[in-house]
Amino acid sequence: MAQKPVVYVDADACPVKAEALKVAERHDLHVTFVANGGLRPSRDPMVRNVVVSAGFDAADDWIVDNAAPLDIVITADILLAGRCVEKGALVLGPTGKKFDTANIGMVTAMRNLNQQLRESGEISGHNAAFSPKDRSRFLEVLESTVRQSLKDR
Repeated sequence: MAQKPVVYVDADACPVKAEALKVAERHDLHVTFVANGGLRPSRDPMVRNVVVSAGFDAADDWIVDNAAPLDIVITADILLAGRCVEKGALVLGPTGKKFDTANIGMVTAMRNLNQQLRESGEISGHNAAFSPKDRSRFLEVLESTVRQSLKDR
């Protein structure tokens, strides 16, 4: 039998850590939280906390170096999502948005455009508030992504 996927969480400011644990526990999957600090210790042997240096993109680099095809990566960072999609990982954001080869180019272009517009003062830098609907959608999409990864292995 093929090895089960690992769930990697870009844990700095991630609002769905508990939801990721809930779904992973249901499928007996390991979860690795990666951050620059501030992670709560866990006694669960299926949970691993990785604290990286405060260097620019250190957490992103660690995730990219360790994620394998069909592993699951949870991140709101579009550039990290793109790097993980290139490696064949299944990537989703905390609102349940899936990132894949079909949409990552457009998502990255929109990110860059919005960054440029914010820097020039054309738009303000406010993101929509994270809602209960986002949390529910994330749970649903993570569940289907885990099932897809298990099936495709």
